[in-house]
Amino acid sequence: MFTGIVEELGEVVSVENLGDSSLFRLRGPIVTEDAKHGDSIAVNGVCLTVVETAGGEFTADVMAESLKRSSLGALVPGSRVNLERPMALGGRLGGHLVQGHVDGTGTVLERIPGEHWEIVKIGLPAALARYVVDKGSITVDGISLTVVEAGNDFFTVSLIPTTLELTTLGIKQPGDLVNLEVDVLAKYVERLLGGGAGTGAAGGPVA
Repeated sequence: MFTGIVEELGEVVSVENLGDSSLFRLRGPIVTEDAKHGDSIAVNGVCLTVVETAGGEFTADVMAESLKRSSLGALVPGSRVNLERPMALGGRLGGHLVQGHVDGTGTVLERIPGEHWEIVKIGLPAALARYVVDKGSITVDGISLTVVEAGNDFFTVSLIPTTLELTTLGIKQPGDLVNLEVDVLAKYVERLLGGGAGTGAAGGPVA
């Protein structure tokens, strides 16, 4: 379980195509300080399992399904990525409960600069829009954010300077893909009320 508070802006070192999967090597000195084989690290909001660590870098296998249903398939050496270790038991919940199971991808539509912040408008599939509400929580590329405005096929978020400086949302441009994970509580409520299985537009969440 994660909180959506990005610990480090890392970098893709290499991507090895293995046919039905890819092996990613990523640089992240902070998140690898205590990481070992089998641990989890969220990469742009996708929970990945550490294969090995060395010199401030770690490798992780990414299955074809995850590559197809998330924005990880578009990453190349040099791409910047948001990194977060799982929340320790008893730790502070600085953002909101984030599973690291991406529900689908959205597209950056517009950036509106302000004096001390920036509004980013993101398009999303209609099947996910029903889980997004004004002032609710959503995870974008692994970042816990508060929704400013929720539309039928878009939502907006307001980004403070720290978020712009320390995460990928500071460099994402209109047309770029972002990973989305909606609030899991909304999906549970829908299921309990008999409204459906609570799956994303792509047919289900990506681990």
